[in-house]
Amino acid sequence: MNGRIVDRYADALVDNSKLIILLLLAATALVAAGAVVDDTEAGQIGQFETDGDEQQALDEIDATYGTDEGVVTQVVVRDEDGDVLTRESLLDGLELQQDIRDDESINATLQDEDAITGVENVVGTAAYFQRQAEQGEQPSGPPTLDEQVAALDALEENEVDELLAEVLDPDADTPGPDATTFLPTSYEPGETTADARLTFVFHADADSVEGGEDAVGAAQLGIAELVDDRFADGFAFGQGITDDASTRAVGDSFAIITPVALVLVLGVLGFAYRDLVDVLLGVFGIACVMAWLAGIQGWLSIPSSQLLIAVPFLVIGLSIDYSLHVVMRYREAREGQLRDDGPDAAIPREPTRAMQLGVASVVLALAAATFSTGIGFLSNYVSPLEAIQDFALLSAGGILATLIVFGALVPATKLEVERLLARRGRGRRNPAIGVDAGPLNRVLSGVVALVQRQPVAVLVVALLLASAGAYGATGIDTEFNEADFLPEDPPDWIKSLPGPLAPGDYDVRENAAYLGDNFRQQGDGTETQILVRGAVTDPDALAAIDEASAPPAEGSTIVTQPNGDAAVESPATVLREVAAEEDDLAEAIDERDETANGLPDEEVAAVYDTLYDVAPDRASEVLYRTDDGYESARLLVGVQGDASAQSVAEDTRGLAAGIEASGSVSAIATGGPVITAVLQDALLETLVQAFAVTLVVIMTFLSVLYWTRQGAPDLAVVTITPVLVALAWLLGTMAALDIPFNSETAVITSLAIGLGVDYSIHLSERIQDELLDSEGQSLDEALARAVAGTGGALVGSAATTAAGFGVLALALAPPLRRFGLVTGLSIVYAFIACVILLPVLFVLRERIRDWRADGQIGR
Repeated sequence: MNGRIVDRYADALVDNSKLIILLLLAATALVAAGAVVDDTEAGQIGQFETDGDEQQALDEIDATYGTDEGVVTQVVVRDEDGDVLTRESLLDGLELQQDIRDDESINATLQDEDAITGVENVVGTAAYFQRQAEQGEQPSGPPTLDEQVAALDALEENEVDELLAEVLDPDADTPGPDATTFLPTSYEPGETTADARLTFVFHADADSVEGGEDAVGAAQLGIAELVDDRFADGFAFGQGITDDASTRAVGDSFAIITPVALVLVLGVLGFAYRDLVDVLLGVFGIACVMAWLAGIQGWLSIPSSQLLIAVPFLVIGLSIDYSLHVVMRYREAREGQLRDDGPDAAIPREPTRAMQLGVASVVLALAAATFSTGIGFLSNYVSPLEAIQDFALLSAGGILATLIVFGALVPATKLEVERLLARRGRGRRNPAIGVDAGPLNRVLSGVVALVQRQPVAVLVVALLLASAGAYGATGIDTEFNEADFLPEDPPDWIKSLPGPLAPGDYDVRENAAYLGDNFRQQGDGTETQILVRGAVTDPDALAAIDEASAPPAEGSTIVTQPNGDAAVESPATVLREVAAEEDDLAEAIDERDETANGLPDEEVAAVYDTLYDVAPDRASEVLYRTDDGYESARLLVGVQGDASAQSVAEDTRGLAAGIEASGSVSAIATGGPVITAVLQDALLETLVQAFAVTLVVIMTFLSVLYWTRQGAPDLAVVTITPVLVALAWLLGTMAALDIPFNSETAVITSLAIGLGVDYSIHLSERIQDELLDSEGQSLDEALARAVAGTGGALVGSAATTAAGFGVLALALAPPLRRFGLVTGLSIVYAFIACVILLPVLFVLRERIRDWRADGQIGR
């Protein structure tokens, strides 16, 4: 029945080829219109949602404490062999701030109060107050930036050193923020020299700035230029700067890679097809599929996300594979290498009959591969994460489009082209790759010979490698580190490329690492929070909160302050800081401090009330008070901005667990990095579950297909086993190369399943067709013909896609580089497992059946 169905389909295609071309071109135009109907770029990359405890705690903090939604630019001035606390360097820092203020486009993005602050401001302010005191004048308030510059400029170098000694004295009471906040974590308290310092530039919330995020990002880039102009070894760091570097790195990467990829892909396609017309037909088909994909994304209003990066590559890989199979089956049929009317059939066959035979012989494999991979990816739609659902829909839509284009439009178009050329006396006869005698045929024949001689040995080696890969995968890193997405400075050989191919300099990743290693930062990803609920006025709870500021363990992602304590702001630290400035609070604490640690041991609520009276702004940052009393407390934890989200979350949860151990309160870790860790872990778990569901769906489909067609459901196991082996090889290699298996690479490894299933189904179907269609043909002969024919097409497909996408390993952007490497490996492994392991399994299956038959006869 299946044979009659595919024959009727092939007959209909060749009889109505012109109509099919017109209808499918119209359908392509209609679907592609969706790309302009809806703005698919509105979505945010990597934005997912969760309603877990961590997110609820963050929502509660936003509602009760409020959060600063502004953007921070961090300016680092360093001199590793010198001192950045000299009079000249500090003046340069203040003058840089003047330059920032003088630039209207930058100044318009800054927040209204205390927009720029650094150690130079602390010293300049101290110099101003000192000058006012010497002149017998009473300061009317904090000095302006110009007054700070004038006061510091009036001092000699030795006077600046004396002033620094006062400002940096740990026991001194100086106005303004603690100067050591802006110095490296390696700074020794009391020292008047440092090899680096940090200045914060606070921008207003992007929503309140004209031009929004673009204006703030441009302002950060402007600050970076001013820093570069004034300091030989300084840099600015911020979201706008990293976004710009990432965008430029991607652009530079494609400028370098695109010509290389085009040459490689067209070269491999040219070798596989050895015919310009067929190459152009393949490119035409790929363009149509990409138009369908863009249109489907638009019609379904699917926003762009980091998950979707794999979808175009998946459908391009399938397109190349489908195209090669269609063309090579046509060529085999034209040369009489596919069964027709017997040995007396005319050779070469005319194009119409050749296309009938070619399409009929391959369309079932195309449909089976499409259904299994499409349904497999669509099974991800059960995920609770919307981004995974979008990934499932777009993948399935793209895979279906690939079947429509290469199962109907491209064959019909090729037939019309061949007919046209034949009418003009230019009939063409091109052999299928791998079929005729030549190096590739000899290699493929050697594979078959090896399989026939040593099937058990080949299987054992493959399974041993798979076992090693699976074992290595158990220790694979699953952490998600946003710093891994920052571009790196290119190697010298890439910098030496001529003209427009020469990339820019990218030190943003190095700068991020320097900041993370040396400073407590501010801004996105550099701070977590702990929400404490319950009896927050209990003395034991306050003592536990105070313990959170103890020096962090070695290797912790929590930043260490110059005094050795953890960079934690809590009710305990605020009480001590405000008490040093406000006598009323100091007295209230002293009356209740029995342990002389600067904190009350009883009547904590009364002390908190005093804190609210003397410093309500500081109190409201760490305590939430209602008419019913104190309902919660908050800790702000400085963390390394370049550390993995999972490591940061684990360390912050450790602090929360210590607070909760007091027994009177509950404490939950939250904040940006913690939420990121929760989301990435949930995403990875969902993707792994989707892998399992995909494999089950594909296995079920293949079992039903082979049971209904041949009464042999065990062929599903034979067909899917190479896919699993290739996946194990891939995961083991990733572990060996220290490539993490996280939400990014988990999506990429889905290609190993998608393309692996496609390769395996094509070869499995060809082997079965050879066994069914050729009477008296042995398994060895069937394997030889199948591996030479379909295996040759797979060589062209795998080589083309691996070359095209593997060249991304040369990219400057780490995500592109990882994508290219993992994709290339997945394609190569899928091909090797298919061409070598699948024939082995057929041979062993045949031997087991013969052994069972002999056993039955013996009884």
